[in-house]
Amino acid sequence: MPGVSEAAVRMAAPSDWPAVAGLLVELGRGVAAGTADDPTHQLQFAGHIRRIDNVTLVATDADDVLGVIDMEYHQRLGDHRPQARVNDLIVTDRARGRGVGRALLSRAEELARRRGCFRMALVTAAWRTESIVFYERQGWQNYGQWFVKPLTDDVGPGGGPARDDN
Repeated sequence: MPGVSEAAVRMAAPSDWPAVAGLLVELGRGVAAGTADDPTHQLQFAGHIRRIDNVTLVATDADDVLGVIDMEYHQRLGDHRPQARVNDLIVTDRARGRGVGRALLSRAEELARRRGCFRMALVTAAWRTESIVFYERQGWQNYGQWFVKPLTDDVGPGGGPARDDN
């Protein structure tokens, strides 16, 4: 298995959609397995990565996409500088522990600093204990709680399918 020194972080391209969709499926983000081949989703991804306020990076080795980070810049009312928000950071199971997540976060932070952001923020579920430990090791601080209100019946709070827990 290649080491982290063989992984490269680059801007995502439209052709990366099938691999990114696979990572979203692996994480359990409520993305159907067939989404990778859906032309509508392919076009949406191509448009998403071209928006000036979005940054989507992939980490690759010689053959595969190992991880993705999706970040957006937005203005907060209380500061004239933008904030960077990490919407997704996903590393495939087989590449975890090899520095891929650290490399993606580091490059995203570099871009956010270059953009003039005053901070970065992200949300992870409380049950993702390994992710929480990872973020803390990278210098992130736990800063509160996350509240979600689904607006449709088919999507649960985590973005996956709604479950009937009764």
